[in-house]
Amino acid sequence: MKDLLIEIEEQGNEHVMTSVETPLREDAFLLNDSEKIALIEDKFRDIMNILGLDLTDDSLRGTPYRVAKMYVQEIFSGLSPENKPDIKLFENKYQYKEMLVEKNITFFSNCEHHFVPIIGKAHIAYISNGKVIGLSKLNRIVQYFAKRPQVQERLTIQIANELKNVLGTEDVAVLIDATHLCVSSRGVQDINSSTVTASYGGAFQTEAKQTEFLKYVQL
Repeated sequence: MKDLLIEIEEQGNEHVMTSVETPLREDAFLLNDSEKIALIEDKFRDIMNILGLDLTDDSLRGTPYRVAKMYVQEIFSGLSPENKPDIKLFENKYQYKEMLVEKNITFFSNCEHHFVPIIGKAHIAYISNGKVIGLSKLNRIVQYFAKRPQVQERLTIQIANELKNVLGTEDVAVLIDATHLCVSSRGVQDINSSTVTASYGGAFQTEAKQTEFLKYVQL
């Protein structure tokens, strides 16, 4: 048992990713939001009681419900396929053939190893294959995949794969620069470091395109 606990702690500290897809059970969507909120509220009340908090205090009384609602409808809402952005494409009538860059997309996610925040910015670029996407939809795709328990490498790949699928092109670049509170607020408690991950597809696998992209995002 001790060895297992050591392995679990090491996996969390090393930020191990087991799959590109978010690990979900087959029955993940059998409960509706209201049912999930009620169950999480009850469990979180247990956690607070175990910690010795006085739930009769006016400040704490509503916390279990607030946390449960936040989990289901806000910070983990990206787990539900129903919340996936409805993407519509448009003809590239103006024949713009250079890369389009959307940079500094702020996102908030949560580390799946400790359930504490990941705060970062995503930078996205693509080269049209005849279709273009509304700029706000790029932000929505980032937010959808961020709002779930995550590992930064997986988040980067999921955003890139979704854009390739939606746009019908491999010419997609995604770069993420993020701070992990599991590093800055616990463990080594390093408040200065950040983590950078990238995915380059198609034309962005060339050094010239990567250099151009990085120049635009100034990283």
